[in-house]
Amino acid sequence: MTRPVALLLLALVLGGCAEDASERGAVTLVFKYARILGPADPLPGLLREFEAAHPRVRVKGESLPWTSDEQHQFYVINLEGRSPGFDLMMLDVIWVPEFARAGWLLDLTPHLAPGELAPHFPSTVEAATHDGRVWALPWTMNVGLLYYRADLLAKHGLAPPASFEELVSQVRRIRSAERDPALEGYLWQGKQYEGLVVNVLEAFWAGGTRLLAEDGTVLPEPARAAEALDVLRGLIEAGVSPAWTTAADEELSRRAFGDGHAIFLRNWPYALDLFEAPGSAVRGRVGIAPLPGRAGGPPGAGSTGGAHLGVSRRSRHPELALALARFLTSERAQKAIALGAALSPTREALYHDAALVRSRPSLPAIHALARAGRPRPVTPYYLLLSATVQPEFSAALVGVKSPSRAIADARARLDHFLGAIR
Repeated sequence: MTRPVALLLLALVLGGCAEDASERGAVTLVFKYARILGPADPLPGLLREFEAAHPRVRVKGESLPWTSDEQHQFYVINLEGRSPGFDLMMLDVIWVPEFARAGWLLDLTPHLAPGELAPHFPSTVEAATHDGRVWALPWTMNVGLLYYRADLLAKHGLAPPASFEELVSQVRRIRSAERDPALEGYLWQGKQYEGLVVNVLEAFWAGGTRLLAEDGTVLPEPARAAEALDVLRGLIEAGVSPAWTTAADEELSRRAFGDGHAIFLRNWPYALDLFEAPGSAVRGRVGIAPLPGRAGGPPGAGSTGGAHLGVSRRSRHPELALALARFLTSERAQKAIALGAALSPTREALYHDAALVRSRPSLPAIHALARAGRPRPVTPYYLLLSATVQPEFSAALVGVKSPSRAIADARARLDHFLGAIR
């Protein structure tokens, strides 16, 4: 081999080594998240901003499957297989205890400064906590709301109903006066899925009971639980809610209300942006209020939801992944997401931020309602609870079982399943 050729080969080898070393010095973080809906998706810009502040880091955003069930299945398959394929995860709030118990999440407790989570809604911090440890950072907030036709209530001299009893009375009064056969009363989600469980939980709370007691007892007050189910079934039987409620999800019920065909609706905050969009049949005619309680009982409360960010315990770069989670849950990032997407922040101060309120005038009202919201049971077994009670609740709504029988059967099944795994 001639000397020039040898020198050329050596240069190529050294150049390759230098390039490899450079590549080895760079870090790629993989962030799994569901696509953000809204007028603009601010997330790609936020990820580039994080990269600019961390020159040796590249963030690869990867979309999750569309539905919550598919997302959960994706995570379980990959995390049980000990895949190190992603560093940061967008999690439905109800999954955090399950993933923590399975050993899939980094315990964030030692990394948190005193008071670091204080700016967030207490219910979001509660949902991120399991066994006294914090496993995720709150990112987006959701809460169940009562939507009402403000024009119709004003026309008939009515204030938003504080109880189911008032709601039924108002529906009958307005429909009798309006004489519109296409005008429905109260729309909510009665299809057999997670949305049904949320609606039933809200009815439980209105009736002064719950699905899971602090000591782990399921349906601790069966008579009150059956009464709450009976109230929901009664709405359908009386025609206050349409018969198709038992097939209704968020979008089916939202579209019917948004077309001007209902007086009341239970749904999430995202719907308000759509009701106020140009061309909406109900634009400027919709108000929001707390969900109804029961006459003489506690005030109504909406179920909270949303998303948290968790760091994979198998991440090769846990400190950088946590830094990314902190950045995305920061006030600046949450404000950008609230401005660009139909999502609400977990940081309470943002509900009174002047720029945000100009863009979304309903935020102060949503803040008060979210403050009063309640999380679903914070337990590693929540999905088991939900999957077990869904068919029982549905059976009561469609009239296959009495509410008391449905509650008794749900208790028996849950006691059996939970006894086997605890």
